[in-house]
Amino acid sequence: MSEIIRSGTVLPSVRTPFHHITSDGVDLIGEIAAPVGKSRGAILTLHPLPTAGGMMDSHIYKKAANRLPAMAGITVVRFNTRGTTSEAGSSTGVFDNGEAEGLDVQAMINYCCDVLKLNNLWIVGWSFGTDLALAHAKDPRHKGLILLSPPLRTTTDEQLKYWNSDPRPIIALVPEFDDFLKPEEAKVRFAIVPTIKINAISNAKHLWLGEPSVHRVLSEINKLVTGDTQDLPTEF
Repeated sequence: MSEIIRSGTVLPSVRTPFHHITSDGVDLIGEIAAPVGKSRGAILTLHPLPTAGGMMDSHIYKKAANRLPAMAGITVVRFNTRGTTSEAGSSTGVFDNGEAEGLDVQAMINYCCDVLKLNNLWIVGWSFGTDLALAHAKDPRHKGLILLSPPLRTTTDEQLKYWNSDPRPIIALVPEFDDFLKPEEAKVRFAIVPTIKINAISNAKHLWLGEPSVHRVLSEINKLVTGDTQDLPTEF
């Protein structure tokens, strides 16, 4: 008998905590949530601003790990950037406002590709994580970027222009009532990269609070990663 998906729903997956060392010696901690069966694709998540409480357990990512392996066959890799703490523990190092974190991003792409041997890997950034993705996720082995609530807080025009030379898809999910960059403003800021697709999400805010917003985000991630055309079910 199926049950309604709720905020605290945790579906079956294979959970594996990990440590991975960056090129400058920072010890990153995280967790892999893999499907019990075959994986259809994978996401590497870059979390919101740690100085504002962002971490690998920020609710969208925690719910992604709790649901997507079972519901969509997607492997979810979460980690804390340098100097960030969650229930799983703390990554060493010191917060660097998106600069040295570039080494974290590259180290984790290496981990996903070289150690975990993940195929069909996508980078998902949320808020601060979107700035990290746009600045640092240039490794040719991933399939594209999914940006949740991009504030473009530290991303420069030059960093954006790089993506005009990269053919991979970039999709930005921009909440209608975002606190930092609303859909119409996002269209202006992203105009220098006309290939970026901006999806305005009705009735959503920067933090994607509420089950309707969570369901929309996870459904869009699934469609992009697996090619499914339908939203995720609301019962499982």
